[in-house]
Amino acid sequence: MLLTITTTTAPATDLGYLLAKNPGRTHSFELTFGTAHVFYPEATPERCTAALLVDIDAVGLVRGRPRNEDAPLAAYVNDRPYAASSFLSVAISRVFGTALGGRSRERQELADTPISLVATLHALPCRGGTGVVHRLFGPLGYTVEVEQLPLDPAFPGWGASRLHDVTLTGTCRLADLLTHIYVLVPVLDDQKHYWVGDDEIGKLLAHGEGWLAAHPERELIVERSLKHRGHLIRGALAQLLDEDAVEPPDEVEADAGEDALERGLSLNNQRLATVHRILSEAGAMTVADLGCGEGKLVGRLSRSSKFQRVLGVDVSVRTLERARQRLNPERMPAKIAERVTLLHGSAIYRDARLADLDAICLVEVIEHLDEDRLPALEAAVFGAARPRLVIVTTPNADYNARFENLPTGRFRHADHRFEWSREEFAAWAEGVATRQGYTVRFEPIGPVDEALGAPTQMGVFSR
Repeated sequence: MLLTITTTTAPATDLGYLLAKNPGRTHSFELTFGTAHVFYPEATPERCTAALLVDIDAVGLVRGRPRNEDAPLAAYVNDRPYAASSFLSVAISRVFGTALGGRSRERQELADTPISLVATLHALPCRGGTGVVHRLFGPLGYTVEVEQLPLDPAFPGWGASRLHDVTLTGTCRLADLLTHIYVLVPVLDDQKHYWVGDDEIGKLLAHGEGWLAAHPERELIVERSLKHRGHLIRGALAQLLDEDAVEPPDEVEADAGEDALERGLSLNNQRLATVHRILSEAGAMTVADLGCGEGKLVGRLSRSSKFQRVLGVDVSVRTLERARQRLNPERMPAKIAERVTLLHGSAIYRDARLADLDAICLVEVIEHLDEDRLPALEAAVFGAARPRLVIVTTPNADYNARFENLPTGRFRHADHRFEWSREEFAAWAEGVATRQGYTVRFEPIGPVDEALGAPTQMGVFSR
């Protein structure tokens, strides 16, 4: 099987630095399934091509294994030696590991720089046809050319084979190109030659960081990467979309937009850490997270012995199921699992199950409600449940001016019904506190701008 990578970014021979392979000689590497060779068919300052040739030991792969009596020659007569497959991905990882990781011992600045690249994958199986190739590589910014190969050039009447030559052209970091090929070749083949277990999720997420969550075919990629094993797929999506929950397309798009705005600030982690700190300082032992979503705060609190009971409450049954899958109580230590309860419920309805709690948290929840429903939330949380501590966080609309990619007048999330300024939030919170017999103090979350405040504002209500 053969992969070639060409650059015309001068001096083109710097490709050797990126791959950590001298263009002046050939390189060979023994692998468990054969031998990988790296060589340079052309190496000039104007144009340089590196070739990775993987020579599969097809006989060695089946030696000592049980024979298929129904097809005794199938293990020996197949396209495994030349068709691109997961063997190629493993070879990329072993031979180009430094480049795949985006590192360079001698030219790190070059490794971090997008350059012109053309990669050709020869004899690539494409389950689903040429359209799948475009659907997988096109959204990543490549110009994609696909040529389906005949079953036998000498006998055109035999028709086309399942193999394709695929050429990808783009300007990007070499690490990105290698990563995309590493992940997507087995996806196109829809097969992996090795056992796929829980550890494969970690590999997929590591190599998919920064692009897989936003890919329009991410479900297909995850499904095929994990060999259609349902529990692995669900676990991978739950982790992959930790920032970008598995929602209907419009909700995913909205969440992705909000995450993109706030990602550089790590706001979600700061919110959870701040809420955790305040609950601990207040000595709260029984806590409900209303609008718990994927259960991030629930999981965080349940791991602390300070909290005896943690309730996660959400109006969406589907979201609660994802929270259950993410928390995976069956695999938790018993002492932690017994602290956690997930409940179907709403923040705007009185619920006897929320009575007698030390604290209730509403983390980025109120802005998803129509403003005319806030009196119902006030009555249910502050009036009926009446915990001694209520924590409310919400976006600070004043700070939105700092987000360069957020048009004036637009909210951070498509499902937000409002986003309040600091003055508006303070007016609402102080009104609730006065009416319900609480005091309220305010804390910023995230970097504080002298003029605009912090990106997230928080009210801590004490009874």
